[in-house]
Amino acid sequence: MTLTNPIATVPDDPVVRAKAILPQLAELGARYDAAPIFPVDSMKVLAAADLHRTFAPVESGGVAFADAASLNLCMMSVLRIVGRADLSVGRLYEGHVNAVTLFDWYGSAAQKVDLGHKLNRNAFYGVWATEPQPGVRISASDGVDVLEGAKSFATGAGGLAYAVITAQPADGSRRLVVVPADQAERADLSQWRVRGMRATGSGLYDVSGMTVDAGAYLGAPGEYDLEPRFTTGAWRFTAVQLGGIEALLIETRACMSETACADPLQRAKFADAVAATRTAYLWVRECALRAASEDADGPAFARMTRGIVERAALDVMELAARIVGTRSAMDGQRIDKIIRDLSLYLRQAGPDYARDQAALAWLDHDAWGAEDSLW
Repeated sequence: MTLTNPIATVPDDPVVRAKAILPQLAELGARYDAAPIFPVDSMKVLAAADLHRTFAPVESGGVAFADAASLNLCMMSVLRIVGRADLSVGRLYEGHVNAVTLFDWYGSAAQKVDLGHKLNRNAFYGVWATEPQPGVRISASDGVDVLEGAKSFATGAGGLAYAVITAQPADGSRRLVVVPADQAERADLSQWRVRGMRATGSGLYDVSGMTVDAGAYLGAPGEYDLEPRFTTGAWRFTAVQLGGIEALLIETRACMSETACADPLQRAKFADAVAATRTAYLWVRECALRAASEDADGPAFARMTRGIVERAALDVMELAARIVGTRSAMDGQRIDKIIRDLSLYLRQAGPDYARDQAALAWLDHDAWGAEDSLW
């Protein structure tokens, strides 16, 4: 879906823009949680703040950052803020940021110009790589490339304007293909009956019969899977999750009564929640910087960061429930929504495998870096 609201006059600093819309996104998030549909109004708020364009290629109208580190640190801040407001919208926005980053890395000059035109119409993108077997395939029919298959857990299926998907040709490595994502008849959200992250609309999206011209291919075969970018890119969704943890900490503090604040046992729990939240922040920040430098150990760092953010979230959710009590589970309470959303968002694929692979890397050498190596 392409939004048509005019772009508002906004400050130059993306972080300032994100902070300004946080209350509005949070209020809208409660509505979309109660009656889950694609959060059109929330996406309009992001577009009006020009955040859909911020991290796009400069040729597409994106911000020109001084260097990759500055870009990633700003991106981290904005993803955290959107995640604090509403994790469902944070997930959608992270997918969009992921997509425009792929255009920056792998898009041709013509594709970047075309992306700019679509962003001018406030289009939002997603990235869909998960699929039921046998996956999405590319076949040739009368000299035309045609897609067959579907994507699963396709966030924003039927609501986003476009998606960058992975597809397997008859020969060679898989490719990235840009497809329309707003064809409601192709989307099946019937199984998305969940406690949290309701407004993401993550379902099946059938791309069978879609034709692919040369301009729809993004990058070369196999380019998407190249390390360290492929695995290290997980830092972006951990930034959104971190925003959810921060929101939970903020809400817990706001809910603490004077009696709770005067109780040393409750204060000890709150201190543990602060420590867990800030530990997650430091790891996500370091991972964003590793990604900016395309550090060869970025994948190991990202895998470890995933586990650390998950552990922090689980700890803060338990501590929040123990501090706040029954109110933390009451329908309509913001703290309840954050816990439900966060508990689902943490269920990224293969957490134990990711942690194990990180441990193997650290057993081989100190992936933190030679300068500060412990061994």
